[in-house]
Order: sequence, then structure tokens, then C-alpha cells
Amino acid sequence: MLLLPMSCILLMCLFLTSSFPFPIKASFNLSLPHQHSHPQSVVNELQRKVNISLSRRELLSKDQACLTGNPIDDCWRCDPNWAANRQRLADCGIGFGRDALGGKGGQIYTVTDSSDSNPSNPIPGTLRHAVIQDEPLWIIFSADMTINLRHELIFNSFKTIDGRGANVQITGHGCITLQYVSNIIIHNIHVHHCKPSGNTNIRSSPTHVGFRGISDGDGISIFGARKIWIDHCSLSYCTDGLIDAIMGSTGITISNSHFAHHDEVMLLGHDDKYMPDKGMQVTIAFNHFGEGLVQRMPRCRHGYIHVVNNDFTQWEMYAIGGSASPTINSQGNRYTAPSNPDSKEVTKRVETNENDWSDWNWKTDGDIMVNGAFFVPSGAGASAQYAEATSLQPKSAGQIDQLTMYSGAFGDPRDNGDLYPGFNGGGTVTGSSKGKNVPGSSSGGDDGNIFGMIFGGGSSHAPPPSPSSFIIHFN
Repeated sequence: MLLLPMSCILLMCLFLTSSFPFPIKASFNLSLPHQHSHPQSVVNELQRKVNISLSRRELLSKDQACLTGNPIDDCWRCDPNWAANRQRLADCGIGFGRDALGGKGGQIYTVTDSSDSNPSNPIPGTLRHAVIQDEPLWIIFSADMTINLRHELIFNSFKTIDGRGANVQITGHGCITLQYVSNIIIHNIHVHHCKPSGNTNIRSSPTHVGFRGISDGDGISIFGARKIWIDHCSLSYCTDGLIDAIMGSTGITISNSHFAHHDEVMLLGHDDKYMPDKGMQVTIAFNHFGEGLVQRMPRCRHGYIHVVNNDFTQWEMYAIGGSASPTINSQGNRYTAPSNPDSKEVTKRVETNENDWSDWNWKTDGDIMVNGAFFVPSGAGASAQYAEATSLQPKSAGQIDQLTMYSGAFGDPRDNGDLYPGFNGGGTVTGSSKGKNVPGSSSGGDDGNIFGMIFGGGSSHAPPPSPSSFIIHFN
């Protein structure tokens, strides 16, 4: 092996650094072993895929009515036999979480039992039994089901939860925990009314049961994890965050999801003093931030956060916040400000003086500001040089309706009252009614027969997998 003297290595680093005309602090701060060394190249690749998908839709729209211009959906939805090749979804990722394999290459595991009676010794056929296995698994559901968890649902690595074709709701105590794992895909499920739990033994693998303290009540908790992709999920009404990613997590994409009825929506970064989070890289794309949201869409610490082509329709305090000098790249989003004249600003630097945050790289590029919304850029984001450094532009925010038309779990109504009418699973409502019990009598809207349009035949049951697939099926 050829060993270079330290002086040569330093000269090479100086040359590489000098070839980039603008500063992106996170680019060469390799504090985590799995972060991407050039995040701007990931941004450019995402933009390229969006532009290709939208161009293809314009050229083929007469013959391909299924095309939306959304590169994730167009990757699999146009195949009428997608259910025979479910694992194709793993090839459709974008952004920093695009390498998440999930259970690709593994067996198909069909969840047939919605119970969660014994977290330390889960029953075969339950979701808990599926997610703790050591081998890669592609997990599907035999029918519509609501899984009311007793405690945290702790995942093992290389798992896909694929809720396509079924109405799958995860609720109850603890909800989803991705701790020190990698290669997870969570697709087309509802996560709501999650509450703290713990001080009990929970199995995390076939060979390990451990004692767990009290959880926060997050919808999805990402803790020291990498290669995570959350797509087409609907999240609301949790005690703490809807999605929190902390403690050195990286390689994450959150896409096509619907967030509603919550205060602190999304936290990215553990603590201002926790330096490993400088390596956090997260893509937030094609999401709909809807009814009853207050703040943190997301709230960032350190790291590089790419917020692209999302629809922010409501907030009470702010949309995007941060501390500890995160890099925030906001491109092609639509920000609709509330009527409150004191809440028009999209951005918030949390407990930081302007002298300290003026050099943070916060960029707005091609965003649409509605109803008086405004974004305060800083650092390189405030200069033309930063904007010119991105040669491939995101698609116009004027196409947000098209790009986010199926955000959330398929079949959900879009901002039309309570998504879970009649639900009495507990939890708290955050925001203007924070701390009150969730009412169970309101009725949700109907956005048409989305399941019939997407999955055919109007059936909400899971389509059968390929006959050639090896299936784990428990009765």
C-alpha cells in the first residue's frame, strides 16, 4: 500500500478545498464515518431526478396518466404489477437516504396479527416479531390493521415496512425506535397518538432482551442510526416529536409525508454541544406540512439539511429553526404564512444573537412566499455566489401541488379535519389545544377513491406478492 507523507496529504486537501468557490461548512467536516463528503453533489443529483421526472411527465402525459413528476412515485407507481415486485421501491430513494436498502433481497414477511401483548417475547406474525429479526425482511400486511403498541417498537437493521395496499396505523406507547441500526425503509403507514412508556424489558433481536427507560413519546425516534428513508407516511398527535433524529444519525431522507396537528414537528440534532451531529445529513422533500402545526419543520442543530419542494401551509410560530450553525439549503418550497402579523418569518435562530448567526449558511433558492411569508438568509446563503454555485436548479415551487399531490399515506384526506375520526387511543393534542385529550367525535374528509386509483379495484387489502417470492406467513 502506498503511504503518502502528511505534507502531501495536507497539500491535496488544500487543493480540493480551494477548487470550491463557496463555503459549505458541513462539506468536509467528516465527523461521522458514513456521511457524504460532498453534500452539494447529493443536492444536485436530487434536482436532476426531479427535472427528469417532470420533463418525462410533460412529454408522455397523454399516454402515461400515472406520471406525476415526483421521481419517487414515478419510479414504481406506473408498473401495474408493482405488487409482484415490491422490492423495486428500494431503488427509488433520493437525497441523503437514497442508499437505504431496507429489506431488499430478503424474504417477504406478512404481518397477520395486530396484537402487541408481549414486547419481551413477541408472537410470530406480529409486527414486533418481524422488525427484531436479524436477517433482511420486506414486511407487508395481510389486511388493514391498527397496531396499538404497549411499548417502543425497536427495530433491527435491514427492514422495510411496506404498507402499500393496506391502511396500517401504528399508535399507542413508545411507537417507532430506530436506535443504532441502518438500512431502514418505512413506507405508507400512519403514526399517531404516541405516548411515553418504558421501565420494562423489550426484545430488540432474537437473542437480546434489554431494560428500557421511559421513552419520549416520539412518532419515529432515530438515534445514532444511518441510511434511513421515511416515505409516504402520515404523522400527527404525538406527545413529543413526530420525527426526531439525534445522536449522530445521518444519511436520512424524509419524503412524501403528511404532518398535521402537532407542536414540535421535527428535531434534527441532539444538543448544541453534541459535536457528532455536525455529520448529520438529511433530505426533506415533497412533504406536506398541514393543519395544526406550530414549529420545528424542522428545528436543526449542526449538520446539512436540504429542504426541497415541500408545501408549508400552516405554522403558528415558525417553519424552519436552528441553533449551533446548521447548514440549511431551502429550495423550491412554498411557504404560506399565518394571518398573525408576528409570525410571518419562515426562519428562527433559536436563542442566538445576530452577531453569532450572521455567518451561518442558510439559503433560500426559488422558494415561493405566500401571505407575507419571508425567509432570512445568512452566511453564504445571503450572497449571489452561493446561489450560483448550484448549477442545477430545483423545479419551480409553482409545481408544488403536482409534486406533493400524494403526500402522506395513500388515501388520506388533505387537511380536512381530524385524520382519525372516532379514534380513542389517548395521547395529547399539541398547539392551540395542547394538553387536552384528543376528541374522538370529529369526522374526517374523503379525498376520493385513492386506493382504487393507486392499487386498482378499490380494495384496501394488500395485493398478493409475487408467486415466486418466498413468504414468511404466520396464522
